[in-house]
Amino acid sequence: MAGTELPPVRVLIVEDSEDDTLLILHQLRRGGFEPQMRRVDSAASMRAALDTQTWQLIIADHNMPGFDSGEALNLAREYDPDTPFIVVSGSIGEEVAVDVMKSGAHDYVMKNNLARLLPAIERELREAENRRARRMAEAKIHHMAYHDSLTGLVNRAEFERRLRLVLDSAHEEGEAHALIYLDLDQFKLVNDSCGHLAGDQLLRRLARKLAEGVRESDTLARLGGDEFGILLKGCTLERAERIAQELLNTIQKYQFTWTGTNFRMGASIGLVRADASQTPQTLLSMADMACYAAKDRGRNRIHIYTEGDLDLSRRRGEMQWIHRLQEAMSNEGLMLYHQPIRALQGGTSHSELLLRMKGDDGEIITPDRFIPAAERYNLMPEVDRWVIGRTLESLQVSHARHHPSGTTGAFLINLSGNSVSDRGLADYIGEQLQHHGIPADRIGFEITETAAISDFDCALRLIRELRSRGCRIALDDFGTGMSSFAYLKSLSVDFVKIDGGFVRNMLKDSMDKAIVEAINNIGHIAGSQTIAEYVENTAICECLKKIGVDYAQGWAIERPSELES
Repeated sequence: MAGTELPPVRVLIVEDSEDDTLLILHQLRRGGFEPQMRRVDSAASMRAALDTQTWQLIIADHNMPGFDSGEALNLAREYDPDTPFIVVSGSIGEEVAVDVMKSGAHDYVMKNNLARLLPAIERELREAENRRARRMAEAKIHHMAYHDSLTGLVNRAEFERRLRLVLDSAHEEGEAHALIYLDLDQFKLVNDSCGHLAGDQLLRRLARKLAEGVRESDTLARLGGDEFGILLKGCTLERAERIAQELLNTIQKYQFTWTGTNFRMGASIGLVRADASQTPQTLLSMADMACYAAKDRGRNRIHIYTEGDLDLSRRRGEMQWIHRLQEAMSNEGLMLYHQPIRALQGGTSHSELLLRMKGDDGEIITPDRFIPAAERYNLMPEVDRWVIGRTLESLQVSHARHHPSGTTGAFLINLSGNSVSDRGLADYIGEQLQHHGIPADRIGFEITETAAISDFDCALRLIRELRSRGCRIALDDFGTGMSSFAYLKSLSVDFVKIDGGFVRNMLKDSMDKAIVEAINNIGHIAGSQTIAEYVENTAICECLKKIGVDYAQGWAIERPSELES
């Protein structure tokens, strides 16, 4: 079309003949490309071209004086193995052509049949883009295994690994180190007032602010929720206290604004010397206790760990939640919520069961506040059994009334990592199903990818036992581990729940979208249906539907509500 600009393509032509180069350029222009070309005919000139420019396409003659396509291919692969490399030759035997392709060339074309060149170029440019997208997606999955998806900071597992290395060096070299445990004081107010999107944005911004206040040799991590850890290498306790005060000042001066509402932040900070005699878990616990002591003494301050903090933390922290949780299980203080999981491609929808606790003032307490204590004190198997029993009891009542809680699909119950290794759990579930007269396919169980990998043999045994009884299994938070796809080959599950960290930004981040597509494809190949979590708007929902994801769950579908009998 007159006046239309042709798409440019950067092409490096390895050719000693100017006439043959002109023929290649003519084919490119005929095909609708505007080549930005450089011709080279020796190893030195090709290396210089590769040093000064990134090329989208390399076309090489097979035979040139003192230089051939094999040498050119080796040079190209040094710089970028994804760049399409096409051999164009006047005379090349079939055996030589096969060798060229085996060496890594993407195609070869005879000079007397240049009509084949354009289709080969178009195909290889598309394939190169696909290869780069896959490589970047793999790199992002690898990055996600060690980093927090929201803030980009190091995650807890990687933080503990680095802490372990520092403790080993402290033991061998006698170097001083310190650990800071930081908990934001007003984060819940932002979340409750403005929603999770505001809370997420606050965490991102504060993460950047905190990163400005630590040295390159230090490690800043998001440990979970609104909690951060800072590992200060080669740092005395006195110097660490000054750094902690600087971080506290930074947070106190920061003003967060959301839709016209301003918030001032504070933080409680626990500080502990990194003693080589401690394990990473013990040291984190000590820092956590010091942080809790800072909260207990009025918040917005720093507390250095002392031996007396152990009793304080246990008395006023975790054990308080354990007592409340045990009381709640005995006195109707726990509630079951459910959130629909909508079928996007037709078929039956399902629901996920969610646990809540009733507060003394009528507040509905979310599990992130009491589950950590239950996990640490091994109370989760009892909690999980309570949820299973109460769910089946509710289904029995609703079945008798002929209104099965709004769905005829399955109710998915979360199982903790502690329950995965509970050898009596499968028998208990079987007994409860029989006692309440509930078909096994009405119940499913969600096991996080992390829990499955942490105790793989127990997870595999439990999954097999439950599926043999007719229950369904979902692998939750899939995609966060380095070996996600490899484990999926061994774990036969009904559903794969795509981690919401990839879903929520997939319309803005092409790599997140590529990862969602990859998990969806691999899940289907493995014989599982896929569920996307954190679907927060209709645009994401429509995109997931086009990709072929089977189910969607999130606020755009429906918010959690109390399960009615």
